[in-house]
Amino acid sequence: MTKIPLFQHHVARILLVLAALPWLASAYALGAAGSSAPELRAKFSQLSPSLQNSAFLRPLVIDSSESSGQTRGDIYAVVAYPFTKVQQALRDPARWCDVMILHPNTKQCESPPSGQSVLKVAIGKKLEQPVEDAYPLNLNYSLASDAPDYFQVQLHAAQGPLGTSNYRFVVEAVSLGGNRSFIHLSYSYASSMAGHLATKAYLATAGRSKVGFSQTGKDGRGQSIYIDGVRGAVERNAMRYYLAIDACLQALDVPADQRFDRRLTRFLASMEQYPRQLHEMEGSTFLEIKRRQHERQRQAMSAQASAG
Repeated sequence: MTKIPLFQHHVARILLVLAALPWLASAYALGAAGSSAPELRAKFSQLSPSLQNSAFLRPLVIDSSESSGQTRGDIYAVVAYPFTKVQQALRDPARWCDVMILHPNTKQCESPPSGQSVLKVAIGKKLEQPVEDAYPLNLNYSLASDAPDYFQVQLHAAQGPLGTSNYRFVVEAVSLGGNRSFIHLSYSYASSMAGHLATKAYLATAGRSKVGFSQTGKDGRGQSIYIDGVRGAVERNAMRYYLAIDACLQALDVPADQRFDRRLTRFLASMEQYPRQLHEMEGSTFLEIKRRQHERQRQAMSAQASAG
């Protein structure tokens, strides 16, 4: 088996963590280009056959690309929630930490104080890790559009750790009428040549068994072959964030003191629907880690409020 230097292996793992972040659409992404309700409705019409025949146990389409140092992922999905609920859950920057903290790589997320728009996120290994050992990333939030039937949210960081840059996350949604909405999540990030090569090396060795969701063919036994490599990593993490958004939407109707546990258990159950791609640890271990993180963050916020 080909060996890669320890430093490169470490860099590669961190870059894969960064691929988990959904705040990554560069200027060519749909949202960054200034889409609108008519454009998103047209995309819905185009994708309707694929959404209706989705293999994901829900109306959802995943796409990904890798070109010229940029890695990009897109998810389009129909959710069974009215548009007003989707707006309520996603247009407030403080609520984005509810989404982000569910991801296994997120160690902490500090919501911006009232009147400010920077989310402070710490990312690291999937298993337990002290926050001080994680990698900080400050995300600038903006509400790009907020109409009665369409909204768009963007988060952006110009620089990230280990030579990564140009993080931009775009989420937009349009009303489909009744209790349905159409959501588009688009993201991309840029990495240096050294980081890109280290990631490729890691995915060819220690990460070679990991796959995404797009099917690229069938093997000799008629079993699906799934995309791997960097695009596979992007697709896995895109799905995790979509499932986190769905969990947050589903938990809005329960009392506030029960919402975290509802989000967490829903998120875990949804991930376990895709064990080939998303199973990383025992469910009990994941729940324990996330509950400790949540309690630590709650105590920190209480102390900060008392000091203020």
